[in-house]
Amino acid sequence: MSLYTRLDRHLEQQADNAGPIRGTLSLRRIGMIWLAANLVVTTLLTGTLFIPAVDFGTAFAMIVIGTVGGAVVLTLVGNIGTRTGLPTMALTRGAFGTNGSLLPVTANVVILMGWSWVQAMLAGVTVDYLVHSLTGFSNPILFSVLAQTLVVVLAIFGHEGIARVEPWLAVLMLAIIAWIFITAFTTFSPAEFQAIPVDESLGLTPVVVLDIVIATAISWTVLSADFNRLAKSSRAGIIGSGIGYTLSTVISMTLGAVALGYVILSGGDAVAFDPGTIVGAFGAPLAIVIFLSVMATNTMVVYGMVTSVVNARIGSRLRFLPTALVLGLISIIGSTWLGLLNQFTDFLVMIGAFFVPVFAIMIVDYYLIKRSAYSRDILQRRGGRYWYTAGVNWIAVAVWVVGAAVSYLWTYVWPLPVGATIPAFALTFVLYLVAMLPDRARHVRERSEHLAQSVGTHQAGGSDQTDATSETDVATDATA
Repeated sequence: MSLYTRLDRHLEQQADNAGPIRGTLSLRRIGMIWLAANLVVTTLLTGTLFIPAVDFGTAFAMIVIGTVGGAVVLTLVGNIGTRTGLPTMALTRGAFGTNGSLLPVTANVVILMGWSWVQAMLAGVTVDYLVHSLTGFSNPILFSVLAQTLVVVLAIFGHEGIARVEPWLAVLMLAIIAWIFITAFTTFSPAEFQAIPVDESLGLTPVVVLDIVIATAISWTVLSADFNRLAKSSRAGIIGSGIGYTLSTVISMTLGAVALGYVILSGGDAVAFDPGTIVGAFGAPLAIVIFLSVMATNTMVVYGMVTSVVNARIGSRLRFLPTALVLGLISIIGSTWLGLLNQFTDFLVMIGAFFVPVFAIMIVDYYLIKRSAYSRDILQRRGGRYWYTAGVNWIAVAVWVVGAAVSYLWTYVWPLPVGATIPAFALTFVLYLVAMLPDRARHVRERSEHLAQSVGTHQAGGSDQTDATSETDVATDATA
């Protein structure tokens, strides 16, 4: 038997954990998973976008408000995963239909591919900065390609190992963060940070900052049910993810704002969303942490993207290894597009336009239309309550299109004084609720049951011994 065949069979066995699972993890464990997951360089560098576009106090306020607001959506969607045992993209079958769910699944894969490119570029730029400072050689595209190639190899061969060491990387990251905060605020006072002149030419208003922060939460919500279905109860999932996500996001984004403010006050050139800028101020230890965090997070992104594709259709899956190789090659080629880093804000806005309506629809569908219960019909390949018309709920699709369109228009064509994200969510919420009320009236309330009971209980998280076990399960079970 060839190495390729043996590896293919091994990966297929891992990818078979696509059905509903019964979570066993405590509130503390879920909180630690979310804390570790979001202590990543992209969240940190997002904070660098806000200074000096707005003053430091405003930036911090928008970070807190936007994070808490986004966490409400994240925890509500995650709780559906806890109650059903299904990952986020599988849950879209409830609202969009068995076949209609392929639309948000496709959008999810596109978004994850974009994230993999961005993170590979950040790793490449960081390595390039270190190499250039030591040798004078510079080729950020080369280092981005090498970084993403390593990510793809790890996604295929070593994702379980990465999951085990990621909590330790989070501890290291927290230590570096504490050191940076201490260095920054013992060198300059909070009043000096607040006094940094605002540069209005950067084009970010407080409302735009708020939208970017909420869009970050939306980008994580695509994995919220994947993580929270590991929780042993709704309380553990909601409180754990809410606290873990809020703390990690506020800490990471505030760190980015503080780090860039430190560079400005030190007389350096402040370039937002450039790891070299803050690495130059705080040295090689921060560069090493940035690189390792990218490797850990991006490995899980690529692995989750592949499992989403191979499990997109119930009962008819693609093979894992060839799919991983194809998607991996695309991700490597895309990592050469360094210009995407200059359009990161637009990338976040695109995520919001795609998925704010999706999550509004999912929340209405589960909690109000289906009355907090999805039946085992959601696991069927054909027929049942979630078949709608030829497997598609065209009402959900139409409302999604409207929500995405107005999100774009209210961002770029007719900017609203309150931003686009919250109004787009509210409009989508109301439209879908009104359009689907007849469906709610036609069906009696179904008994709420964990779907793992319908197909045989599959426990995740073992005996709640380690965060590493839970994160491995998240990666293995990330599925459409």
